Amino acid sequence: MVTLDEAVIARLSTKGERFEVLVHPELALRVKQGEKVELEQLVAVEQVFRDARKGEKASVEHAMKVLGAGSLEEVIYRIVRKGEIQLTTEQRRKMQEQRRRQVISYIAKHAINPQTGTPHPPQRIEKALEEAKVNIDIHRSAEAQVPEVVKAIRRILPLKFEERTMAVKVPWRYVSKAQHVVKMYGKPEREEWLRDGSWVFAITLPAGAMEEMLGKLEAATRGEVEVRRLE
Repeated sequence: MVTLDEAVIARLSTKGERFEVLVHPELALRVKQGEKVELEQLVAVEQVFRDARKGEKASVEHAMKVLGAGSLEEVIYRIVRKGEIQLTTEQRRKMQEQRRRQVISYIAKHAINPQTGTPHPPQRIEKALEEAKVNIDIHRSAEAQVPEVVKAIRRILPLKFEERTMAVKVPWRYVSKAQHVVKMYGKPEREEWLRDGSWVFAITLPAGAMEEMLGKLEAATRGEVEVRRLE
């Protein structure tokens, strides 16, 4: 549950009425984007207000009637989804920077430089965003903004989105560490165990994510991992 100091107001004005709830700023935006967030994580207090700053509570029954909801929980989610999130300037700045980092990370993991076949470093992508004067919208997910961001920076940075399928063989002594690494990126499509205990599997990932995963596998196995690209 978010603390009262961290919470912001989500406000919905409808049918001449005003309803407010105290919510976690980032989680409230996720709810507006359609994500599922547990109520106890979303709110500072399970209460609907007419004026949260003054502590003026609203009748739950009246709010349910006005909003056509069947429970307090449904009332709160409707206020968050349909209302406005009252962010401070500093909160907005921090959340915009966080969303910007998410966009950069997504492009770094999913795209490559078609001239070299390798991913662009995040710093290079960030510089392209600055040069293209790209604005990031905190009210939309990073994934939803990627197409327009890519369109804006492609004149500066050559980008290509593609997936790669790799066959990987991990010696038995490193299997536990390797499985931990692979789990962070995806699920093997095919896997088998050899007589000597080695783990062999095939996996398909975006090119950038594949490069990153293989680098971590190289470190986890002290260079003993074997990799072959499958067409």
